[in-house]
Amino acid sequence: MATYVLVPGFWLGARAWRAVTADLRGRGHDVHPLSLTGLGERAHLARPDTDLETHITDVLELIRYEDLHDVVLVGHSYAGAAVIPAVADRLPDRIGKLVFVDTGPLPDGMSQAEFAPPDQQAHDAELVRAEGDGWRLPPPAWREVAPGLPAEELERQSAPQPWATATTPVRLGGDWEKVPRLHVLCSFTVEQVHAMADSVPAFQHMREGGWTHRDLPGSHWPMLDQPGELAAILDEAQPMCG
Repeated sequence: MATYVLVPGFWLGARAWRAVTADLRGRGHDVHPLSLTGLGERAHLARPDTDLETHITDVLELIRYEDLHDVVLVGHSYAGAAVIPAVADRLPDRIGKLVFVDTGPLPDGMSQAEFAPPDQQAHDAELVRAEGDGWRLPPPAWREVAPGLPAEELERQSAPQPWATATTPVRLGGDWEKVPRLHVLCSFTVEQVHAMADSVPAFQHMREGGWTHRDLPGSHWPMLDQPGELAAILDEAQPMCG
């Protein structure tokens, strides 16, 4: 049996992992899907000062209070880019493996918002100002960004993302890089990752050693459209005993 902590990306809570959680538990694993502060069933806790540090603390406290060890810490999208590397940097002795689902770790000092192209940054900032009371990023039009996924269910599940989580720079030392890392690639390939890493500083960590890669071609949200396949990859990713 392995221990998994599953962390969703922007706009979604623990429910997004429901099918993956059920599959992994059916395989005998201990699984902890997590809703970050301000999202999922914790949407009512969102505040203007809910930032990246808040979300890092969410995961740290789950691991500490549940007394979890050798954790397979799984982060999708934003959670992989910014949250789980910082958690592993602070609790490397508790993390057995990091799994990045269709994402990669941001370099120290970069925020999630800065990763986007300038036109997307401006568009998001205007959405926050005009529709998010100046501190929340509204969910996307799911039918447009995720065709083929259950749009009505996504609309029910999603909540505005506290914008400070996207604008807070990641602060990393080097301890997280000592943890084995798995990259689950869905909307891009390992060849594309390496090509981007040669010219884009934001991808620098994905060019270095210590990675294994698994391809799962499909949408950016494999926990929703390929939960069985993703669960099988995670099952194989459990840390080796001894």
